[in-house]
Amino acid sequence: MRERIVRKLESLPDDRVYEILDYIDFLESKYARRTAPGPNPIQRLAENVEDTLRAGKVSAGAIAGTMNILSKAAGVINGVANVGKSVATDVVNVVTKPSSQPPAQSPPPSGE
Repeated sequence: MRERIVRKLESLPDDRVYEILDYIDFLESKYARRTAPGPNPIQRLAENVEDTLRAGKVSAGAIAGTMNILSKAAGVINGVANVGKSVATDVVNVVTKPSSQPPAQSPPPSGE
């Protein structure tokens, strides 16, 4: 059913999709059985920008273009964050992994 809804949404112009989003928000506020998971900070920023543009009566096409750019920027930021996490994990693994080489022994004392 969700895939069918998405297919139908893709055929509509952006201004109608925003009307549907408003209706979904209304239905959620009235009938939701559980709280929807909150957006991550990047999504929250994008949604705030989108809401501000909509409140300012910016055209749906301009909003869609802006959101497309923000979505790409969010993808880049998430990619950088994932690379950072991967590097940090590798560093921790290297630091905490026991060495496979025996510890170096000091040379025997000289007989002098």
